[in-house]
Amino acid sequence: MGIIDIFRRGRLAKWLKRIFGKSHARIGIYGPPNSGKTTLANRLTKDWTGDELGTVSNIPHETRRVNKKENLVINNGKGSLEIDIVDTPGIATKVDYREFVEFGLGEDEARVRAKEATEGVIEAIRWLDDIDGVLLVLDACEDPYTQVNITILGNLEARSIPVLVVANKIDLPQSSPNAIINAFPQHRVVQISALDGKNMDTLYEGMFACFG
Repeated sequence: MGIIDIFRRGRLAKWLKRIFGKSHARIGIYGPPNSGKTTLANRLTKDWTGDELGTVSNIPHETRRVNKKENLVINNGKGSLEIDIVDTPGIATKVDYREFVEFGLGEDEARVRAKEATEGVIEAIRWLDDIDGVLLVLDACEDPYTQVNITILGNLEARSIPVLVVANKIDLPQSSPNAIINAFPQHRVVQISALDGKNMDTLYEGMFACFG
């Protein structure tokens, strides 16, 4: 069974009370590899606790296990939102060990890393059963019309999980966040740079609107 099949046929989520009206929520950070998920997770945790959550790398699938930060309190001057951040491995339809060889890893190490990355994708999908809301992080420099992005959003919608789309990397001159806005008009989209912190206030307001 392929990764997308697992995504589509994953365990039925328990129909628990969703995030709306809750003061504490578990927020998953999802998206394709190298979209800036861990950079955003680090920005969130550093802004509100001073700590960082995970390691960032240019090599795809650097995050191969779910990382969590619990009891993060976000304030907007009008109220507070207490959340657990769940930084997940990048979702991919297939993980090829040759991707890692191209970044200079030896073949044996690349095969191990590809296996770990595949296991990480499956773990990320299973975590959807325990997620109250999702920050879907997309690279604003890339074409948003991909099988991975459409599949992720389709599954979030099928599970009735609130989602805030994050158009990341707007600090780069080739970024085109409007392409993401036009691709997914049914969802709220915020434009940020997780790397330099641009528009993080907008992101936090979006989180209060979607998850508060």
